[in-house]
Amino acid sequence: MKADLHTHSTASDGLHEPSENVKFAKKVGLAAIGITDHDSVSGIDEAIEIANQLGIEVVPGIEMSTVEKGQDIHILGYFVNYKDKEFLRSLDELLKVRERRNEMMVEKLNELGIDITIKEVVAKVRRKGAKPGRPHIGEVLLDKGIVSTMEEAFDLYLGKKGKAFVNPIRISPEEGIEIIKKAGGVPVLAHPGVYDDDEMVIRLIKYGLGGIEAYHPDHDQAGERKYQEMAERYRILATAGSDFHGTRGKTTFHAPIGTKTVSYHIVEKLKSLAGSI
Repeated sequence: MKADLHTHSTASDGLHEPSENVKFAKKVGLAAIGITDHDSVSGIDEAIEIANQLGIEVVPGIEMSTVEKGQDIHILGYFVNYKDKEFLRSLDELLKVRERRNEMMVEKLNELGIDITIKEVVAKVRRKGAKPGRPHIGEVLLDKGIVSTMEEAFDLYLGKKGKAFVNPIRISPEEGIEIIKKAGGVPVLAHPGVYDDDEMVIRLIKYGLGGIEAYHPDHDQAGERKYQEMAERYRILATAGSDFHGTRGKTTFHAPIGTKTVSYHIVEKLKSLAGSI
């Protein structure tokens, strides 16, 4: 009885439809799968529909984009009331910023002498109404032979140390936590080891996180132990997720569904916390 609580679909910057993610999860024997698209909940209903047919559970979620000191800080939200109108308005505002960021990154790439257009990036979106993200830009760079893997695209251009990295003003992590809690969800800090800022992680735990994603493909074993122990110390949940986006080029980004999992009892605890923290 295992759960992978962090996956992306065509509702944001994943390659597969939400229903396909559910089928992948069923195939590898999971009891539950989180659908946590970037600033979008448009794939959840589709995922739940197929999950009901297959006998697997979908954890309705979100990965909310926030910024601190110019760095992306991602807040996962579980069991959110994803049809709440105020919550959806907040997501609309975040998606507008995402569109502007894409334009700014394309402009930076052009300044670096790389011939790429926003039209080419938008063409990579595979679901009506979805907005492109950095993996879509990376996909164009792959197609053009500028990079050979998605990791290279992020390391050289799109990641926080990349030459084309930009980050317009967005909501703070605390604001993201509040939006998720107001929608009845449980806020969990995604991949805390990516930020190189454990003081911030602890500050956000004290502010009101319900959990941290201790088990993630970008964490080594020492990091996973550290964040598991941190969760235990502060009496919050330690979650896990593959952060699956699909395979672009020869690499699955970040990892296949089912690579990082937690016991199903964590899903039960998230349910019990929803609407109460």
